[in-house]
Amino acid sequence: MRVCGVEMKGSEAILCLLAIDSGLFDIPDCRTVRLPLLKDQDSEQMKKFQFVFAKLAEDYKIDTFVIRERPQKGKFAGGAVGFKMEAALQLLPNVKTEILTSSFIKEKLARHPVPIVFKETGLKGFQETAFITAYAYLAK
Repeated sequence: MRVCGVEMKGSEAILCLLAIDSGLFDIPDCRTVRLPLLKDQDSEQMKKFQFVFAKLAEDYKIDTFVIRERPQKGKFAGGAVGFKMEAALQLLPNVKTEILTSSFIKEKLARHPVPIVFKETGLKGFQETAFITAYAYLAK
């Protein structure tokens, strides 16, 4: 199974591919690790943003996009643009999208700690949240 962990940060989606096969995790290379949405008011830009995700899912055979949930209210609330990007992913045909709560992720990590130090994964530091989200989804 191959998933793509997604962290919505401002008007940018940060991505991390993660696969599991026979109990072994694999971090495949991906041509895109950051995907900005430049003009969220423009429907063509929204369609292009959604198309890029659909193409990634097709090219990398992604089964599920896994998004870390952001609060809708309060100090750490997500912005409107992030929620629009989230909706664009949820509306993709032929690809499943899951939204994981922080409490679910913490619970999974407590039961199944990440077996590798993040710095040894070869990923960029800004991809850590996307990686943790994908790992929590795949951890069993």
